[in-house]
Amino acid sequence: MDKYKKLASNTIIFAIGTFSSKILSFLLMPFVTRMMGTGDYGAADLVQQTVNVLIPIVTLAVNSAALRFALDKAVNKADVFTVGIRTTLIGFTIFLFFAYPISFITINDFRLGDYIILIVTFVLVSSLRQLCQQFVRGSGYVKLYAIDGIIATATTLLFTILFLGPFQWGVTGYIVAIIASDACSVIFFTITAKLYKYVKPHCLDKSISAQMIKYCAPLVPTVILWWIINVSNRYMITYFMDTSANGLYTAASKIPNFVILFSTIFIDAWQLSAVDEYDSKDRAAFFTKVFRVYSGGVFAVSSALILFCQVITKILVAPSYYESWKYVPILIIATTYSCIVNFLASVYMAEKKSVMSLLTALSGAVTNIILGLVLIPKLGANGAALATVCAFLMVFITRGTNTRRYIKIDFKLPLMIIETLLLIVQSILMLKLESGILLYVIEGAIFVVMIVVNLRPILELLSLIMNKFFKRNKTQE
Repeated sequence: MDKYKKLASNTIIFAIGTFSSKILSFLLMPFVTRMMGTGDYGAADLVQQTVNVLIPIVTLAVNSAALRFALDKAVNKADVFTVGIRTTLIGFTIFLFFAYPISFITINDFRLGDYIILIVTFVLVSSLRQLCQQFVRGSGYVKLYAIDGIIATATTLLFTILFLGPFQWGVTGYIVAIIASDACSVIFFTITAKLYKYVKPHCLDKSISAQMIKYCAPLVPTVILWWIINVSNRYMITYFMDTSANGLYTAASKIPNFVILFSTIFIDAWQLSAVDEYDSKDRAAFFTKVFRVYSGGVFAVSSALILFCQVITKILVAPSYYESWKYVPILIIATTYSCIVNFLASVYMAEKKSVMSLLTALSGAVTNIILGLVLIPKLGANGAALATVCAFLMVFITRGTNTRRYIKIDFKLPLMIIETLLLIVQSILMLKLESGILLYVIEGAIFVVMIVVNLRPILELLSLIMNKFFKRNKTQE
């Protein structure tokens, strides 16, 4: 299959599963924000983000190694999955000894000890789900991966409505709904992909185990550093302000997820193509063309979101959360560059250069902490958003420079600078004018300019996907 057609085919398959699961977070927001006050929503978010940073530490980020090594055709899949299961369970057992000390951590009005049982359960179940997900994707079961996305959407929707509605469990219900949905996914993967057949603890290739640990060990601090860039500001907001302020910031961060929705659908498919085509002679041209199409789409989606951020906020959240829209424009710029640096991560993945992924993420984490401590006391939550923008820009600069050692991608920097300036102007106008016909006339004009600038890559992307889609339908007929 032609490499561009294969990329389009996988993108469509992942879109089916990813779109449903990602769009759920937007659809549930009106319900969740009405059932939970800003303080409870902020607390629930801190529990979820705490688990997100614990999982890679507890599991040594072995799910990432499971994906990468499952993609290697010469590697025994049973060895890969067995190493993943063993590492996860050993790590979780060790984690249990540290759970009690962790429970004493307190940030302003938020205490981890109130949710320690939830956190422990959440870590185990979500760790297993992530391992199963990545192994199945790397093994080529992309349709099962997509179907799981649909099932996860349905179960999360059901459990969230049940636990926050009739049961009125508040923060506990919000977290238990996620745990229950993750458990359903583990069961689904175990049965449909017959994962139990890949567990062979007594016939393990020790060299594969050593290679996987060597690959994923540097990813642990890398994931922590990404967590610092993406999430640590929420803890700083809670410290300098309170959980209610964090609740507003968390609600605002959901809207830029539309950009991540577009990005994730593509990146899931792109990672497979990046590894498959990495040894080809024209890989630089291939990576450059795909990057231009991808980045053009990301900037266009971001521009549209800034234009409609107030409208989207009004639709998605309860009235008490409406002021959160003021954090959205800057967060969208941060998210735009997070999507771009995620594309460059595929180079490190193909090269198995996880240490370089760590070092480039470090530059962003340091930038984010320093600027967060300086800007949040002065600018509030928008100071946190601005710190995150600078952090991702730093990662792009360091990662873009470093990856040229392996593959020379033409980023079209003059064009990227123009696109970035357009987003900055949109954000400043939105925050300064706030409302009025003049605001939306200018914002609309800037959005049109963004579309014109990216018209060619957007048309190429649509053409590639639509041709593949119609070809698939014609074949089925």
